[in-house]
Amino acid sequence: MPVAQIFEKLKDNFNADAAAGLDLVFQFNIEDADNYYLVVKDGTCELGAGDHDDPSVTLIMSSETLQGIVNGETDGMQAFMAGQLRAEGDMMLAMKLGELFGM
Repeated sequence: MPVAQIFEKLKDNFNADAAAGLDLVFQFNIEDADNYYLVVKDGTCELGAGDHDDPSVTLIMSSETLQGIVNGETDGMQAFMAGQLRAEGDMMLAMKLGELFGM
């Protein structure tokens, strides 16, 4: 599945209730594909291509790891522990992804 489609699926899974009052930027640096970011603000979610100027947290992984996490085949915490997923910035925000996107 192309990375752009994976991000569309992620956006479709967005839980607006969990995002009330939040103002965050999740940067996704995909090692073997294009980078994307998600801006979560006051219950809305916008998907952008490329690199955001000021991400709250940056997640670095392969497209295969991303697809596994979004499809629910891979546990994000297990991927992190196994070194398949790295995070830079606010680690606690990385944990919020599951809440916000049903991962």
